[in-house]
Amino acid sequence: MKKILGVIIILILAVATWHYRFFEQKFIQKLPELAKAPSVANIVQDISTPPPLVGQRNNPNSSLTRAGVITWTNTNREQNGDLLPLTENSQLDKAAQLKLADMFKQQYFEHINPQGVGPADLAKQAGYNFISEGENLALGNFTDDQDLLTAWMNSPGHRANILNVKYQEIGVAVGQGLYEGHKTWLAVQEFGKPASSCPTIDLNLKAQVNSLQADVNKLSPQLASLKSQIDSASPRTQSDYNSYNQIVAQYNSMVGIYNNKVDILKLVTGQYNSEVKAYNACLGS
Repeated sequence: MKKILGVIIILILAVATWHYRFFEQKFIQKLPELAKAPSVANIVQDISTPPPLVGQRNNPNSSLTRAGVITWTNTNREQNGDLLPLTENSQLDKAAQLKLADMFKQQYFEHINPQGVGPADLAKQAGYNFISEGENLALGNFTDDQDLLTAWMNSPGHRANILNVKYQEIGVAVGQGLYEGHKTWLAVQEFGKPASSCPTIDLNLKAQVNSLQADVNKLSPQLASLKSQIDSASPRTQSDYNSYNQIVAQYNSMVGIYNNKVDILKLVTGQYNSEVKAYNACLGS
């Protein structure tokens, strides 16, 4: 009877060991297949701000208009590369007007005001969500809108903004007032590529990736610990075999949970990566 019992125990141990080896192999094979998801936080909004332009002319009959500046901007885009015309955007108009009023009020002529507020802040204040943005500034009594655009086009940085293929929309503000004791015109161009022009990224997928990755990271050391116990075990008595089999069963059960989470993680990560890839492609176009 004891011999029969011993044979049964050996058979049980053999089956348990085989079961452990089978799932151990799946566990080791799964680890290299884990995918990493890029982070949206690494994507930075593109902002172009060439040094402000001071006009050389001082025409006492100077006159600038928002509509004229937009028209001549699009004329230059058409004449220099047959680029698509920019569409006037009311939110960018508002951002430009905020900039113009602030420069006259605080008597500065820079892209960043004394409080550290810049183009991106004004765009946000105006409700404009962008991917790419550019700002051109000019000070002086230019003859007219065409004269202003000629001056900007003769400046490499401002020309680059005007002819930037990324931009789709424009906002303009022009005004005459006192600057450093002299009556002069200030002009602001705000260029933008709206966020709505690119595919959206589902941040819920990112949250799922983070949650699943945390679960996988938590299970990994637990599995490693159980595997170490199994590898170092040398069962001799019935009690030893029972303990050993319990560890094997626990390990196999946890491996099943681990593999299921890995499979879901790979699926969600693939979806998230595809969205980020499409967004990044749009960002660079």
